[in-house]
Amino acid sequence: MSSRSPDELLRIEGIRKTFPGVVALDGVDFDLRRGEVHVLLGENGAGKSTLIKMLSGAHTPDSGRIVVGGEEVRIQNAQDSERLGIATIYQEFNLVPDLTVAENIFLGRQPRRFGMIDRRRMDADAEVLLKRVGVDVSPRARVRELGIARLQMVEIAKALSLRARVLIMDEPTAVLTSEEVERLFAIVRRLREDGVGIVFITHHLEEIAALGDRVTVLRDGRSVGQVPASAPEDELVRLMVGRSIEQQYPRERTGAGEALLKVEGLTRDGVFHDVSFEVRAGEVVGIAGLVGAGRTEVARAVFGADPYDSGAVRVGGVRLRRHDVNAALEAGVGLVPEDRKGQGLVLDASVAENLGLVTLRSATRAGLVDLKGQYAAAERIARQLGVRMAGLGQHVRTLSGGNQQKVVIGKWLLADTKVLILDEPTRGIDVGAKVEIYQLINELTAAGAAVLMISSDLPEVLGMSDRVLVMAQGRLAGELDAAEATQDAVMALAVGTPSAGSSDASGFPGSPGSPDSPSSPDSPDSPSNGTEASGGH
Repeated sequence: MSSRSPDELLRIEGIRKTFPGVVALDGVDFDLRRGEVHVLLGENGAGKSTLIKMLSGAHTPDSGRIVVGGEEVRIQNAQDSERLGIATIYQEFNLVPDLTVAENIFLGRQPRRFGMIDRRRMDADAEVLLKRVGVDVSPRARVRELGIARLQMVEIAKALSLRARVLIMDEPTAVLTSEEVERLFAIVRRLREDGVGIVFITHHLEEIAALGDRVTVLRDGRSVGQVPASAPEDELVRLMVGRSIEQQYPRERTGAGEALLKVEGLTRDGVFHDVSFEVRAGEVVGIAGLVGAGRTEVARAVFGADPYDSGAVRVGGVRLRRHDVNAALEAGVGLVPEDRKGQGLVLDASVAENLGLVTLRSATRAGLVDLKGQYAAAERIARQLGVRMAGLGQHVRTLSGGNQQKVVIGKWLLADTKVLILDEPTRGIDVGAKVEIYQLINELTAAGAAVLMISSDLPEVLGMSDRVLVMAQGRLAGELDAAEATQDAVMALAVGTPSAGSSDASGFPGSPGSPDSPSSPDSPDSPSNGTEASGGH
């Protein structure tokens, strides 16, 4: 690496880290300067998480050097990291739900007076930090009462309370709306002006030029290149995956067959109202809408995970029992939930065990499980999906996000699913893994399955759907064929402002703006769809 810049905050030289059977990092170099956003880019499993865990004290390197402020340091725990002015904000927020915002910000470091916690000072100090990040929330509010965007801001306020000079942000926009992303970017730019150095990890390539200064790309545990943030997206993709990706959304459309899934007048008081649609064999139907529109809630009701008050769900013409997951499973319905870790996987179980979750009952005879058959099937599907792992016995917790998602989808492929509901199927997944999942969707529809896909990534919905349903405030606001579905047309329906090419908005029952539509818009800080709902699949 080059000689040290006077503005250099952090330098990593030749870092190597191995785990049993896996080389996670192999001679990685990285540096960060004062007042810059340095983007760390790479596929799932490239080594990004391991690298930031070195800086946060969760892992120690086998070899190599970490230099902070010109001095070589050893970071052996979180306290060492904080003392050096390094703060990390992970994808999974590190907050205690039942404590207040102020208590979370100063957890373990509460100001004291006469040996007692000085709550007045703690609340006042928290209020100053919350104003600095531009979030209107009381320091005395319970964290469990906050939506995703405000939780993100609380995490940033907590990092600032540590007087961090280095702020690491791991996929901070993964669960935010476009408006919330802009708000976050404004805060990051202010921090950059204050001289904070920011390591920014993202899979959204369009964010890099908007916010970054430099990009370091990791591949297979090695640093393979450093380029300006203005570098073309196709160059970034080539560095990440080692090849060019010709088509970002490789949808292979086949003729639609019979209606496999019919949803008729589905209603749950205060959540969604009179939702009706169908998905045919060989078809991908996308559901778009703003956060809080009710998309996930409808999907979970269709699968039987959540109750509904009225309406019907039919699969292959047969009406399913209400609020009955087993009935949905027997009919061939599968759900890949948006919260793959909380609801889609048993994290401490192996890859093989997770892949066999859905087929466990059918593989059991007289109380005995056909373990050999289950293992062989798991081996076949893992190979088909290209799951990167040390072996089928590896705990699924230790896989990268993209490989965890392949396992979640794989268990439904093993079950010969007829109707697969995908809720945010590529959230937090790199561009290479995304294309692999899109190809899986193509294989499913080519085999005659029906796919219902919910995504907050609008280009993904438009690129992979044969039809697009748009939800707004718990109601179906309109339907667009692939040919007429544009970002403008979808957003017009989502916010209730009909535009050219979206005539469905005015004539569709219950569309926003109609007499029976709720009058108050969704709060931009409302919790992400379904993340607080219980129930594993």
